Amino acid sequence: MAVVQHTSNDISLLARLMRAEAEGDGQLGMLMVGNVGVNRVLGNCLDFEGLRTIQQMVFQSPGGFEATQKGYFYQAARSVDKRLAERTLKGERFHPASNALWFFQPSGACPAQWYNQWNTGRFKAHCFFSPTESDCPNVY
Repeated sequence: MAVVQHTSNDISLLARLMRAEAEGDGQLGMLMVGNVGVNRVLGNCLDFEGLRTIQQMVFQSPGGFEATQKGYFYQAARSVDKRLAERTLKGERFHPASNALWFFQPSGACPAQWYNQWNTGRFKAHCFFSPTESDCPNVY
């Protein structure tokens, strides 16, 4: 059962985003990017109020993903990437991205906060940040 309504095009779009943002962090890193994307659609809070679809989330501007501005994002989704996207759309969550709305790749250590959200941990190159449950209950 999907936690976010989606089409086959949405699966491909999310798969392309996950690969473009985190392929260097392996499949688990890509799954965590998928968690952030799904959380932004589910959340309907903070900077992501009104996002109701995968397409709106991927192309949100401002506040969206840098990968959409790079050519690699526009390559066709591979079947392995689509399977990973489907897992996140079905609700699989992976710490430290379980409730995260933000991630980024710092040049050094992860800051304690980013966009007023607390650091929940690091996986390889990316730091993840989650809102409080009171600020965004739908991601909990």
